[in-house]
Amino acid sequence: MAHFEWDEGNKKAREAAKTRKVPTSVALPPELIQDLKDVAAKKGVPYQILMRMCIIDGFKKFKQKEL
Repeated sequence: MAHFEWDEGNKKAREAAKTRKVPTSVALPPELIQDLKDVAAKKGVPYQILMRMCIIDGFKKFKQKEL
């Protein structure tokens, strides 16, 4: 899993919550969902926000490597 600075991540989560989102769905293994929920609960953020942060951060890193 990606490494996040949680203070920065919480700031990003608040900023992201202000912008319009397009609903989508993705099928994930139940174990991964539970892991996300467990980590999110420890960090005090909703698991959907944690998942969104992971996707956004991972994709940014992917794009940087591709360029």
